[in-house]
Amino acid sequence: MSTAAPGPGPLLRVEGVTKRFGGFVALDGVDLQVGAGERVGLIGPNGSGKSTLVNCITGTLRNEGGRITFNGEDVTGMPAHRRTRRGLARSFQIPKPFTSMSVLDNLRIPLLYAAGAQAGARRISERESGDQAMEILVSVGLGGKAHEMSGGLTQVDMRKLELARAIAARPRLLIADEAMAGLSSSEVDDILQLLASMKERGIAVVMIEHIMRAVMRFSERVAVLVAGRKIVDGDPAMVIAHPEVQKAYLGE
Repeated sequence: MSTAAPGPGPLLRVEGVTKRFGGFVALDGVDLQVGAGERVGLIGPNGSGKSTLVNCITGTLRNEGGRITFNGEDVTGMPAHRRTRRGLARSFQIPKPFTSMSVLDNLRIPLLYAAGAQAGARRISERESGDQAMEILVSVGLGGKAHEMSGGLTQVDMRKLELARAIAARPRLLIADEAMAGLSSSEVDDILQLLASMKERGIAVVMIEHIMRAVMRFSERVAVLVAGRKIVDGDPAMVIAHPEVQKAYLGE
């Protein structure tokens, strides 16, 4: 993890974020907070603005209005790579490992270049990177496949590798984007266990997911976006029973 001292207040604070694409308002004054080590579910129908919000938080997109603060620092205009170095990581629905490299070497890259570039972090040696990469692989259940080529992994193991790469960057916050899409029930449980274990590492997680049983099991708090606006944010059981949430998912 980064050795940077925690800032005051929430780890992540999104205030009044607005994003437009031409005349289309994708985000309309969205607020969101995530505390250190907190597990937050972010849900909403397709087209609700979830991916746009994540892209604004991580710096892939620039928001026109509002402010994003991470660990007490205003990162609103900061490039994505600088946000990564401050401990903000993201995993993708479609993993994109370096398929010509081994599973182990896929982890050594973020250990050497992402985690090592964080403020206050000590540069590690090639040998240390290998040892640390193996420790992470064992923790996600891929220790036995460390020397296999990553392009030959199964779908669920590819998702595990994607999360392992995120862990290797030593984030303070991980945004997991549809990490369980297309997996079987038992595979979903495996990924849920991995995401839940992030708390032991001191990593907060924002989980974007359509599998509601996974959201309910994982989340300490759930936020719901509909048509670019946050309509409710709170305890999972309360949120899922909220009339506006029921309407958004089930119709009139």
